[in-house]
Amino acid sequence: GYQAPEIADVGPSAASDLYTVGRALAVLTFRFSGYQGEFKHQLPDLSAVPLLAEQESFYRALRRSTDPDPGRRFESASDMAEQLTGVLREVVAVADQKPRPAFSTLFSPELRAIGVAATVLDGQASAGAPHPAPPAAEIVAGLPVPQVDSGDPAAGYLATLSTLDSAQRIAALSDAIAGGAGVPPDAADSPETRLALIRELIVTGDLAGAQRVLGDQAAADPGDWRVAWYTGLRSLAADNPDGARAAFDAVYDALPGELAPKLALAFAAEAAGDPAAAARYFQLVWTVDHAYVSAAFGLARARLAAGDGPGAVAVLTAVPDTSTHHLAAQVAAVRIQIMARRDQTKAAADDLRAAGGRIGRLKLDAALQEQLTAEVLQAALDSVTGGVALAGGELLGCEPSERALRFGLERSYRALARLAQDRRRRIELVDMANDVRPRTWS
Repeated sequence: GYQAPEIADVGPSAASDLYTVGRALAVLTFRFSGYQGEFKHQLPDLSAVPLLAEQESFYRALRRSTDPDPGRRFESASDMAEQLTGVLREVVAVADQKPRPAFSTLFSPELRAIGVAATVLDGQASAGAPHPAPPAAEIVAGLPVPQVDSGDPAAGYLATLSTLDSAQRIAALSDAIAGGAGVPPDAADSPETRLALIRELIVTGDLAGAQRVLGDQAAADPGDWRVAWYTGLRSLAADNPDGARAAFDAVYDALPGELAPKLALAFAAEAAGDPAAAARYFQLVWTVDHAYVSAAFGLARARLAAGDGPGAVAVLTAVPDTSTHHLAAQVAAVRIQIMARRDQTKAAADDLRAAGGRIGRLKLDAALQEQLTAEVLQAALDSVTGGVALAGGELLGCEPSERALRFGLERSYRALARLAQDRRRRIELVDMANDVRPRTWS
């Protein structure tokens, strides 16, 4: 039950030793009935082992280490140890809800926060429409990038291209692959050079060119997980989220301890219209490492899609104040709190007061302060005129009555008009102030 199936034919090897380690881990971590008989060379079905169903990354690590094909197992003991350590961080973080971040030797951090604009909609849009998935181009440009092997002959050459724009990099990389003058032969033949060109072509929208170079690289090294990674990126850019999910799933199989494949899978699932799967992977990434702010905004959108407004607010308020996107997360939380829930026609009183209190604690510029104030007061006015009682004291300086809320909303609109740079917008805001103002003798 511990011996690799190929030993009888080819003898022991590093790959067969890793197989034995994987089988031992399986026997030690769950009740593995039949591991010397029915399941001598395979793992039991997930439905029969709750632990494996709950710990997907651990299951994938076991599955790779005990693959019947030696070529599909981990390449070395250090490779396996690195991935198992990542899996362990995930298991422990999920258990106690305390992040366990760590530097990855295989991926860069996310290049930029993805989906912030898709989550922080303006007040009018958020009240009537679901939060959309971020554009594919934004996802492709923001996801982590596979690290260049520092020992690769092309590493030094690729570093010299970092100051060039995309068009210049594409020209330089294409010339290098073609064996242009001045390019070291080892750099021209390196897979790192082709992979760098593939990413540039995808980011700039040359998907046909990216596919040609991907085909060359896949033929040269079909087992390289980076081929699957860039296939997933290209599929996303080509509006093929199902193809992207399949490709990123293959990367997850190969690297079960890495967060980048889970983040990519989450975005692909969201693009495919599967918010439940997106939420699962966004949640895993965010739980392990709060530096992945994209996962927080993605998880908030997935929870909103499931009708869980309080859950969306909770994850956004957890974005640390050290993040450059802390304020955006707080603004999104305010707007979510004043949205009408699916089972209500108007925003709840507690949510309105929580949103108002949140605005008072934020350091906002004058325009955003007045904009959010107007949005909360408008939601409060809608609730009051819809029959929802706002018990308690003042809300953003206004008594919770229709007349007082109308005066407060009028003041906010006139303040926004004074701050507006565009003349047409100023006129629009003044008209809105006049429309909402209660009837008076003056």
